[in-house]
Amino acid sequence: MNRSMKHFLCAALLALVSVAGVSHAAPPAADDPAASDPRAQAVRKRFAERFEATPVTAVRSTPYGLFEVQIGSDIVYTDEKVSFVLDGTLIDAKTRSDVTRERLEVLSKLPFDQLPFELSFKQVRGDGSRKIAIFEDPNCGYCKQLRQALRGIDNLTIYTFPFPILTADSTIKVRNIWCAPDRGAAWDAWMLEGKVPPDGTCEVPVDQMLALGHRLMVRGTPGIFFADGSRVGGAIPAEEIEKRLKQSM
Repeated sequence: MNRSMKHFLCAALLALVSVAGVSHAAPPAADDPAASDPRAQAVRKRFAERFEATPVTAVRSTPYGLFEVQIGSDIVYTDEKVSFVLDGTLIDAKTRSDVTRERLEVLSKLPFDQLPFELSFKQVRGDGSRKIAIFEDPNCGYCKQLRQALRGIDNLTIYTFPFPILTADSTIKVRNIWCAPDRGAAWDAWMLEGKVPPDGTCEVPVDQMLALGHRLMVRGTPGIFFADGSRVGGAIPAEEIEKRLKQSM
C-alpha cells in the first residue's frame, strides 16, 4: 500500500471514528469469542499497525472469509493480511440479505432497563405490557409520521426521550412541553395536531438529553429502542412496529 493511499484510508477511518463518537480503543469483552480467536487477534494487531490512530473495539472472523473490524458502532471488513479494507454494505448474494445492517443491529443492542428514564416522559396505553423508547425532535417530520403510526397500537408503554437537534426552536418546544402539566398530552397535541404548547419556565435537562443521545449514537430522529435492546433509526409503519414489539416480548 503506497503512502498516499495509506494516508487517504487512515483519514477515512478516522472520520468514521469521529462520527461514531469513539475516543479510545476498547479491549474485547471477556465473553466475546473474538477474544480467544488467535486469527482475529492477529488481524487486530496488523490493523493497529497499519492504522495506528484508529481505535478498534473488536475484530471477528466471519463465515464469508473476511474479518469484521468493529470501530465503535460501525464496522469495516478486511482480509487476513489486512491488505484491503472495505467500508460499505456487504450483501449475502444467496439470501439477498444485508449482512452489514443485520450485524449493526446486533452490535447496537442496549439493555432497555439501563436507559435513564428520568430524561423521558411516559405514556401508558391499555395494560402497558409492551415497551418502546423513542428519541424524538419536536420539529422532525419523520417523528410526526411515526406518531401517526403509533396511534392505533394498544397495550403499550411509550418512553419519549426529547432530543432537540434540528433547530433552536426544537429546544424551545422541548422546554415548553417538558414544563407542561401533562407532557405526553402536550407532545401528542403538537406532534399529531400541530397545537403549539404554551410557554414554560421550568428547568429542563436539555444538555443531559443531548449528551444521552450522542452517547447512545442516535444519529437522527426518530431513534426507536425496543424492550429486547434492538433499535431502529427512522419512521417505520404500524405493522413493522407490531412485528418488532412481538419479537421483543
